[in-house]
Amino acid sequence: MTGAPLGHPQHYAGWLGGAHARARSALARLHPWLAEFLIFGFKQAWAALFGGAMLALLIVTKLVWQADWPLARYDFLTLAALGLQALLLATRLESWREARVILLFHLVGTGMELFKTQVGSWSYPEPSLLRIGGVPLFSGFMYAAVGSYMARVTRIFDLRYVHAPPNAWVLALGLATYVNFFSHHYLPDARPLLFLCAALIWRRTRIVFTVDAAPRWMPLLLAAALTAFFIWIAENVGTATGAWLYPTQRVWHVVSFGKFGAWFLLIVLSFALVSLVHPPRPPDAAER
Repeated sequence: MTGAPLGHPQHYAGWLGGAHARARSALARLHPWLAEFLIFGFKQAWAALFGGAMLALLIVTKLVWQADWPLARYDFLTLAALGLQALLLATRLESWREARVILLFHLVGTGMELFKTQVGSWSYPEPSLLRIGGVPLFSGFMYAAVGSYMARVTRIFDLRYVHAPPNAWVLALGLATYVNFFSHHYLPDARPLLFLCAALIWRRTRIVFTVDAAPRWMPLLLAAALTAFFIWIAENVGTATGAWLYPTQRVWHVVSFGKFGAWFLLIVLSFALVSLVHPPRPPDAAER
């Protein structure tokens, strides 16, 4: 945003001001392009804080958890996710506005999980008490992690949109995408049509983001594809830790890259959900 302090310290909790100032001092000694590259990586990691913590919990619990412990691994993950969310809110690392997005993702994701496990798309092989049917409650937090990232990256990078389509189109496409996650089990799969619609409505849309001082831009479709790719990597971490498994993974193997399309459509749905709380904003005049 024009006139904002370098690094947008206003986008972080106030108690991080000292750490932010020290980081700015260290970065000032580096070449501007290197400094901006490092800031970009840090901001991406900071935006993915909740999701990164959940992946770390999946890995650590896989390595240390014992079947005879009194608390089931899945139940611990549920309680840990609740504690992590409370900690982020208490320390103002996440806003209540962002928490509403996360709750929305949790509800939408849990609804899909209930259906997908019933039709055998994937399963949760370990026992737990905190579950609905065959779905342990921690699973909803994996969708919430996507919502957390989408909401936080909007704030941290001060995202703006050039040639954004009408929000009604985005919401309609998001709803159609969500319905297709269920209906393709009984009707022809509409994914090719959904991909085409996404390409048409966002073909001219650019995301303007500010890493440090100068605004940068990227085609929205490219940003969505990159995000989907990293979610696919995270999914491989999840299945490798046995948190959930596909029917073909009696012996673990890399999840088919065909799932990338499903994750791309999840990002389409994510844009629709986040737009309910963070409506797309155009760039300032100087950024244009």
